[in-house]
Formats: sequence, C-alpha cells, structure tokens
Amino acid sequence: MIIAQISDLHIGAPGQPIFGHIDTAACLARCVSNMLLLQPRPDVVVASGDLVNTGAPEEYRHLGKLLAPLPMPVYLMPGNHDERSALRTSFGDHDYFSSEGTLHFAIESEAVRLIMLDSVVAGRDSGALDACQMEWLEMTLAAAPHRPTLIFMHHPPIMTGIPYMDEIALAADDAAKLAALVARHPRIERISCGHVHRAVQARWSGTTVGICPSTAFAYTLDLRGEGLAVTAEPPAYQVHYWNGAQLTTHTVQVVD
Repeated sequence: MIIAQISDLHIGAPGQPIFGHIDTAACLARCVSNMLLLQPRPDVVVASGDLVNTGAPEEYRHLGKLLAPLPMPVYLMPGNHDERSALRTSFGDHDYFSSEGTLHFAIESEAVRLIMLDSVVAGRDSGALDACQMEWLEMTLAAAPHRPTLIFMHHPPIMTGIPYMDEIALAADDAAKLAALVARHPRIERISCGHVHRAVQARWSGTTVGICPSTAFAYTLDLRGEGLAVTAEPPAYQVHYWNGAQLTTHTVQVVD
C-alpha cells in the first residue's frame, strides 16, 4: 500500500498569497501534479492539518478545487489554522467526519490501518488530545492488536529541538499519556505529523515519529531559538510505502 501525505498547505482565498508573496495554491498544485506522475500512484492521500490559512469557507472551497485532480481517496484532518465547522460544511461528502466534536477517525484498509487523530484546541497553536479521544484510540487499537497501523496527527508528540515549535507542540501531559498507550501496541509502525514545516524523525515509545514537510513553505532549521524565517526550500510531501512487512518513508521535494 502506498500512502501519500501532504501537510501544512495553508491555502488562502484565491489571489491572496501568504506573507504577501508565497502562492501556496501554486505550490500545492505542483505537488498534486507530481503525485499524479508517481508509478504506481498512491492508493490514498492524507492531508495532516493546516489545510487552509484562516479557516474561512472560501479557503476550503479553493482547497477543494486544488485537490479535485486526485482520483484516489483523500482524507482530511484539521490543524491549528483550520476551523472544524467550516471544514465539515465544505467537505460534507467526506463521510468519515463525525457530525460534532473532534474529527478523529480510522480507515481499515486491507493492508494497513490508518488512524487520524484531532489534536486541535480552538484558539491555540499548541495541541492536545482529550480523554474521550484517547479512550477511542485505545479501543480502536485493541480491536485488532496485530494489524499494522499508521497514526496521523497534526501536532508532534516529540521535541524537535526547534524551540518555537516545541513550545506549540502536543501538550507534554498528553504526549506522555500517548507514549504509554503506544508502548502497549507494538504494531504501530509510525506516527506521522505536520505543524513544523520541516522533515523530522525520532525514535519514540517503541515506534518512529515522523514530521512531514509543508507543501507551502519551509521554516529555517533554528536550534538556537533566535526565531524562524521562511526558507527557499521547495514544496515537499512524503510517500509511505508498506510492502507487507516493512514501512519505508520517502520525502519528495518538488523543484520548479
């Protein structure tokens, strides 16, 4: 099974570039076009949050048009720049969305199980996982403990070493609870996140945590905490390849 992951798309309203000069829609379109050239094509696409820039309905409409060329299922999940009700309304045909509450869900494919968590806290850049969602996650994993599983979420549970991003990561208490849960389920092959706008990997609680880079723009690698700036790195996405026994992740940079 091949899963493509796009993250931190930051799509604005048509004609509204980010920071006054970054055409995030054009960047996403380049990634979509590149993805369609892959042989074989991905079986599914997961978009791991910050789908749009402000959560406005017109941004989601624009996003829908940009994703329309993808013929495979596209699974959307929110980030801290998203607005749940507008996302639900704009993508009402995505029947995996719950009618209220957090937007967490599981996809049971023949090859692997995909679990999407909703770590968004309204009005905050940092993330959290409430008790109900953690209970649901435990039950979902326990229902088929031997199935290989990928977990997707927006906020990473790890410390990246980038001070600004670590301040707005998943809350430390919730990360500790998640770590304890993950340690009990060795068939979690990977936890893949977004939020940081850089490709990062770490060994964590018996599995691998990866962070998918952004299709929109990358931040500088600043381990000193002197502030972030946008770099000239190209848009990027990731491809997760499950061969039946092992998961391999590739980062694809889309050079103009």
